[in-house]
Amino acid sequence: MPNGLRMVHVQDTSTTMVAVNTLYNVGARDEHPHLTGMAHLFEHLMFGGSANIADFDGRLSAAGGNSNAWTSSDFTNFYCVLPAVNLSTALWLESDRMLRLAFSDRALEVQRSVVIEEFKQVCLNRPYGDMEHAFRSLAYTVHPYRTPVIGKDFSHIEKVTQEDVRQWFYSHYSPGNAVLAISGNVTFEEAVELVEHYYSSIPSRHTAPREYGQEPPQTTPRTHIMSGDVPQTAIRIGFPMERYGTRGYFEADTISDILSNGLSSRFYRKLLLGTGMFTELDASIMGSEEPGLFLISAKLTGRGEEAEQRAIDAIMEELALLGTEEPAPRELRRCVNLLESNRTFSNLNCLAVANTIAMAEMHGEHPDDFILPYRAHTPSSISSAAGTLFNPSRANTLIYRPR
Repeated sequence: MPNGLRMVHVQDTSTTMVAVNTLYNVGARDEHPHLTGMAHLFEHLMFGGSANIADFDGRLSAAGGNSNAWTSSDFTNFYCVLPAVNLSTALWLESDRMLRLAFSDRALEVQRSVVIEEFKQVCLNRPYGDMEHAFRSLAYTVHPYRTPVIGKDFSHIEKVTQEDVRQWFYSHYSPGNAVLAISGNVTFEEAVELVEHYYSSIPSRHTAPREYGQEPPQTTPRTHIMSGDVPQTAIRIGFPMERYGTRGYFEADTISDILSNGLSSRFYRKLLLGTGMFTELDASIMGSEEPGLFLISAKLTGRGEEAEQRAIDAIMEELALLGTEEPAPRELRRCVNLLESNRTFSNLNCLAVANTIAMAEMHGEHPDDFILPYRAHTPSSISSAAGTLFNPSRANTLIYRPR
């Protein structure tokens, strides 16, 4: 559209429903280091009333719909599902809060309290709740990924002012910084007509540039030991990895599946069942837009430094093995087939499709092409990637011991 908004659409005549997904290109990485948690707070504030509509949820519920949202380090996403005949209600509601929030003092105080309470529950009053903060501070020295999405400390949220809220909205919540996805029992022509009706009058706005330093290359291993009221020792190891969209990213994603996806994965067969050292063991990736982390998360059956070292050595030995010996072609095919199967079955409802096509448009991709970089893998390319990825000099190891 002339104001910069992009709309993507998939028609599904097998349902009577429609999903509306609005993905904004703003997340926790855009926060000021002394005002963290702002992106998450703003996710809540978007339900606190807009320019012409005081009660978002009430209006949507009256139309037979429901809504929710999520925030990550990179994006903020809002979605709702309702009967397709009431699509105009969802677009009216979403366009009004894209136009302007009500900037209510009461809404700010209510949502501030909700977010602070969530911080306390998740980070302060739960076993291992402070582990994420400690690990990110270990693995990142400069980049805003150093702070979890929920914020560095709830004192930052306590000092948010109405001016901070206005500045965040007008700096990031603009049509040109968003993708609107519509999926369900509505034609493309109907969707375009309604979107033009509700969104064309929203002015384009300048999006604040990203002005933060990139993480310098890590050349030495880092280790941090902490303790708390937890039932067993937990270990997390992180290796720097490439950003989304690069060959290295897709290789790391596949490596995480080889190691820990399913009962035939290496971690499950060889370490969880084979050693008795672990009660939990998993490999994953951050999945971030900028260089992120390949993560190994474990909980141990034993306690003490000797048990910790044995567990770390077993993990590192398994990682090194993948870097020196190529996986069997069948093992690699299993992971790629499983990925494609999971993607296919996860997109059987209109909400999942709306989220998928919104993210694909944000990435400048076609959603049907997601499997292509994974099919390009070979056993030798995966082994070579693992050898580069699991460099011991780039390991970040956090050990969380029971008191």
